[in-house]
Amino acid sequence: MTAHNIFETISSQYFQLTNSEKKVADYVLRHRIDVQYMSISELAEECTVADATISRFCRRLGLTGYNAFKLELAKASMTRDSHRADAAILQESSGFHAMCKKLLGENVAVLEQTIQLLDPRQVSRAVDLLRRSRRVCMGQGSSMVLSEEAWTLFSTVSPKFLFVPDSHLQMNTLALMDPDELVLFFSYSGSTRDFQDLLEVARQRQVKVVLVSRFPKSPGGQLADVVLQCGADEGPLQAGSVNARMAQLFVLDVLFQEFCMRAPEETEQSREQIAEAVARKHL
Repeated sequence: MTAHNIFETISSQYFQLTNSEKKVADYVLRHRIDVQYMSISELAEECTVADATISRFCRRLGLTGYNAFKLELAKASMTRDSHRADAAILQESSGFHAMCKKLLGENVAVLEQTIQLLDPRQVSRAVDLLRRSRRVCMGQGSSMVLSEEAWTLFSTVSPKFLFVPDSHLQMNTLALMDPDELVLFFSYSGSTRDFQDLLEVARQRQVKVVLVSRFPKSPGGQLADVVLQCGADEGPLQAGSVNARMAQLFVLDVLFQEFCMRAPEETEQSREQIAEAVARKHL
């Protein structure tokens, strides 16, 4: 399938679709841009169908799955007219400072969206779990950077955090964890294969999972014990965008501040000990 004919393919196969699949096709044709930023569960909810119906719809179009479908939507949306419009906007507001203001506005909007989406009760519950259990920070792909940042941050106030970067080692770690332990996981989509595999092992071991994700109704979000939702709409062609990382970093900062506020004296003592230890590293 070529990038420009995904909508033509939907139209040409429309009368071969089931009634449920037609509901999906109708919604996609009416919301061509919005669907690119939706998880499979969100699209299924909007169309009042099951997730499996979305998967069948994608395969009916000759695609391997939902992510491949979103990629085709994104490529089909990159029309010549949109390129001309983007060029016109850049020409009107060219210059370094204009670019910086544009990026600043986008980041502020992402953070404001995250504040609206973040549930204080979920944050409180996550902190309760973090304080009671041994912590393991995990992620995959570009989210691995966020999990390492979480470990770096929390290690300044507690020695109980562990960063596991490799997916095989993550599986090994989970296989030996106990029910009183916890995984702090970062995944923008919440629907990667590796994450699903890890969740199965976590469920078997009765290990708690706190997930930072854009999509609380994703397959991973529905299996996690706590979901901390971030903002930032990331399209299929924007994987690992700065906006998405900014949103997740903000959630991490909120989680960290709440964690420290629960035990201020312990936090201060840990920071003083670390400051004294690393003082010799400075000239």
